[in-house]
Amino acid sequence: MSNEELISILEKRFIKNEKMHKGINWDDVLKRLNNESLFSLRYMEETGGEPDVIMYDKENDKFVYCDTSIESPIGRRSFCYDIDALNSRKSNKPNSDIITEANNNKVKVLDEAEYKYLQSLGDFDLKSSSWILTPMEIRKLGGALFGDKRYNRTFIYHNGAESYYSNRGFRVLLKI
Repeated sequence: MSNEELISILEKRFIKNEKMHKGINWDDVLKRLNNESLFSLRYMEETGGEPDVIMYDKENDKFVYCDTSIESPIGRRSFCYDIDALNSRKSNKPNSDIITEANNNKVKVLDEAEYKYLQSLGDFDLKSSSWILTPMEIRKLGGALFGDKRYNRTFIYHNGAESYYSNRGFRVLLKI
């Protein structure tokens, strides 16, 4: 996918989902798109994340792109949490882990507050779930956090970091 094709997709989605980013002008976002941000946005798009602007971070003067696919991105499922979790598996290892994947693609996995903010914008992960950044005190004990939305409410759960499921992926964001 060329940069022009990607920018066209992002613009159409931006216009379609106006309620997610009221008061933000597309031309202002467009000025921030460069080869580095398009690299990360292409990853988000090609793995099924349907990235869109969800807010403007006034304090840091950044627009925040986030995965807005209704379900956890299909191209980012069946990953365990981090490299330690991946290395701890003796058999049936997934291809990678979410932290490595995010770092390699210059994006950030959503933390709990960011995940809850996304859920305030709509209904996401009604049939799937998404890993979220896990505090070190939980991770040191072997756990990792994930979230979903059921019964009109966002839930945050825990699981062993080495686990992976076909319906659990991860959502990321990019600040530009």
